[in-house]
Amino acid sequence: MNAADNTHAQRTVAVIGSGSWGTAIARLLGVKGVHVRLWSHGADTPAAINATHRNPRYLRDVELPNVWCTNSYEEACADAESVVIVTPSSSMRANARALAPFIGSRTPVVVLSKGIEAGTGYTMADVLVEELGGAERIAVLSGPNHAEEISREIPAATCIACVSEKCALYFQELFATDYLRVYTTTDVIGVEVCAAAKNIVAIANGMVGAMGLGDNASASLITRGCMEMSRLAVAMGGNSQTCMGLAGMGDLIATCTSQHSRNRTLGEMLAQGKTLRDFEERMHQIAEGAVACKTVTDAARARGVEMPIAEVMRRVLWEDLPAQDAVRALLARPNKPEFHD
Repeated sequence: MNAADNTHAQRTVAVIGSGSWGTAIARLLGVKGVHVRLWSHGADTPAAINATHRNPRYLRDVELPNVWCTNSYEEACADAESVVIVTPSSSMRANARALAPFIGSRTPVVVLSKGIEAGTGYTMADVLVEELGGAERIAVLSGPNHAEEISREIPAATCIACVSEKCALYFQELFATDYLRVYTTTDVIGVEVCAAAKNIVAIANGMVGAMGLGDNASASLITRGCMEMSRLAVAMGGNSQTCMGLAGMGDLIATCTSQHSRNRTLGEMLAQGKTLRDFEERMHQIAEGAVACKTVTDAARARGVEMPIAEVMRRVLWEDLPAQDAVRALLARPNKPEFHD
């Protein structure tokens, strides 16, 4: 692993993706004195950030010290001691493949994106290992970390998962601040399954809130959603305990209840008769949970895992099932012991 010595006067880290989360992470690192090379897909964003030190599209009131932006993968990765990838899960493979020629074979890479790849059923770490090589240098970060709050230095905690303790500890040190506590784990698959599946539950909880179904329904939905996450995580080789940690229950609660949650907002709009396209036109962002409704349920079906909330949300988003009918479908399921499986 070729991470630079932490005693160097200035470290350089590439952040690939200039959305709200990428912008927040770039700021976090920049404030710590790290030289950040931020890659942006947009043609106009680099010039704006380099001129004003602010992102013109996301977190526009946040100043970005020590951040230089480019739309060149080669320029972003030049001399970078590590790479942080924050692009949508649907474009992860394409971005990783484009990055591969510019990332050293031992350079630590951490992915902050959440999802399961369509078709292959691969997690984001799986995709990076296949495209970049070296599972021991590929990490994932996940937790209750809304970009809007991290960028304002509001206290939070997160989790770094990697099969290599050395790599996990490197990223723990890189991201830790006096307002962000960073924990480590080796359960990469458990963290990634939770990261993908919790977005589906958040969409459902947004529907519950917009329909005025109350706190009891919301709490019940979140709890049963956590059970679904746990079943799939274990079936894919993860640890059920991870689902009660920061990447599991922690991120689930934040995504289901926060005003900053895109997935919760999507659920609210669905309950109001709006569509996924309406959401994308209004927010100019992707709701990862919409794609996850397909990819997560595909993974569950392939393993015989029961995920009724995810299945009904797949029907709402992709088969035009009305929100009210989705609630009825879940309530009509046969009664069972709580921990029947």
